[in-house]
Amino acid sequence: MEKPSTARIALKWGVIVGIVVIIFSTITSMADLWKQSWASWIGYLFVLGGLIMALGEFKKANEGFMGFGEGLGLGTLMSTVVGVLGAIFSYIYLNFIDTTMVSRIVDFQREKMSEQGLSDEQIDQAMEMTAKFMSPGMMFIFGVLGYLIVGFILTLIVSAIMKKSKPEVEF
Repeated sequence: MEKPSTARIALKWGVIVGIVVIIFSTITSMADLWKQSWASWIGYLFVLGGLIMALGEFKKANEGFMGFGEGLGLGTLMSTVVGVLGAIFSYIYLNFIDTTMVSRIVDFQREKMSEQGLSDEQIDQAMEMTAKFMSPGMMFIFGVLGYLIVGFILTLIVSAIMKKSKPEVEF
């Protein structure tokens, strides 16, 4: 039996999860749920679900076997695909669809810092630093890296749980 392609499965599930994350991001943006801290973590739950499905599909196609490294590679690639799709969507959304979103995020952060008792000078310093990371290029990079890092960590855990090595044949 031919060994299944980890890249094909990773791309398939990466695109599926990426689309789900994009839909969820659109809903949270339109409903102003982005202000809720829990909403930002839901996207990673979709990645976790996609990892379980992708690794399960690979394992099933490989006669029930999957090495830790195979799972790690597949999951990391899938997470990267999700990150790239999400970052491309965010770039398009923030620069062409809802061009006021970045300023609303900055205003919200300024308000939160004020509630924490920071002085206007401290807030201005923090906002100056934040502005450097709010450029489209930096947001793209951090979007991809965020999904890659969290996806890698989740993949380490899921691969360790789901791995099943083929028994060695001795002669």
